Amino acid sequence: MLRPCMAQITTKNESYYSIVIGVAKRARDISDELIREEKTLEEKPVKTAVDDLAARRYYVIEDPAVHGTKSE
Repeated sequence: MLRPCMAQITTKNESYYSIVIGVAKRARDISDELIREEKTLEEKPVKTAVDDLAARRYYVIEDPAVHGTKSE
């Protein structure tokens, strides 16, 4: 199984924590959508979420105020 490394998923100045939270939220959205539509998925929702981030079909947008950085 090929997995994308963090360098392929993250962009400049993104934290690993933000990526983990983004993957978790995307996986939950995928899971909720499948339950609502009564469908099954061949892959785990987390793998699909990681693939979405790696392929840039889903983005993590960080709020500078949350990370304690000043916006100029």
